[in-house]
Amino acid sequence: MAERAAARLDDIARHAGVSKATVSRVLNERPGVSAKARRAVITALDVLGYERPSALRPRSSGLVGLIVAELQNPVFPLFAQVIEGSLARHGYTAVLGTMTPEGAGEDEYVGMLLDRGVSGIIFVSGLHADTTIDRSRYEDLKRQRMPIVFVNGDLPGLAIPTLSCDDAIAGRIAVRHLIELGHRRIGFLSGPANYSPVRRRLAGFRQAMREAFGPGAGELVELTTFDVNGGQSAANLLLEQGVTALVCGSDLMALGAIRAARRRGLRVPADVSVIGADDSLLMSFTDPPLTTVRQPVLAIGVAAVRALIDEIRGKGAKPAEHLFEPELVLRASTGAHTMR
Repeated sequence: MAERAAARLDDIARHAGVSKATVSRVLNERPGVSAKARRAVITALDVLGYERPSALRPRSSGLVGLIVAELQNPVFPLFAQVIEGSLARHGYTAVLGTMTPEGAGEDEYVGMLLDRGVSGIIFVSGLHADTTIDRSRYEDLKRQRMPIVFVNGDLPGLAIPTLSCDDAIAGRIAVRHLIELGHRRIGFLSGPANYSPVRRRLAGFRQAMREAFGPGAGELVELTTFDVNGGQSAANLLLEQGVTALVCGSDLMALGAIRAARRRGLRVPADVSVIGADDSLLMSFTDPPLTTVRQPVLAIGVAAVRALIDEIRGKGAKPAEHLFEPELVLRASTGAHTMR
């Protein structure tokens, strides 16, 4: 194996008219090589029929990878629609990959996108939102000079442009609304604690509860899966503890919470108030129409595309996380709490 690799370096160096050390630097993306020598090595690779390393493959200026968490939650198709439309206005076509338990994962999609020569990749609520993941996958992309942008989920220290909803504010405004309605026993239910948006929203929830009711408030919390069934099971546990209002981590979880309340013979909002998150499509048509904290999907999606194109063109500003303020949307699933 080592002999074949050495022979390949000899062939490429001879054809390019450079040293084997120069070939090695080019193949490993190391500094200290002139643009002319780099072009000569790449040309030699192509002429001799050797496969280029992924970092040296030509990128299609018309394709951008778009990886989203899944499509069951209506907010993700909305993100995909906004980002795809914004990319099209800039002359790019989105190549969409969605992660499902039975389908390809994020790493598999990234590999396929690199093979297709995409100009950059936007990750929406992907593995980057998980605080426990191995971040080397993104470090590898940066070493390959692949322009990437994160949406909703920051990994400090990686210097990758990130656009996020301000989840701490989202948690606070939901609680303050319920307090204004007279609620004191307010529960919080959301997805797993290893996701940074969950941690931030929970921190905002607890901050608002403690500001209103003192130390020790804000401990009625259940963390589960981000879906209807997760919302139902978490709501059941919180309702058993006598909560009169629920702050949910997604609209789907809120629908599960409403189901749990009704199966206990409770009315929404007369007996228990429920607040969702995201303001997904059709939430104004649910029974009752859902009060929710709207995520500014349009603003985030457009900004993500702009940041990626700046990265592609080498004009990116200093990478940082930019937070977008959410908005409380009042509908009929929240109401005044009256002592019984």
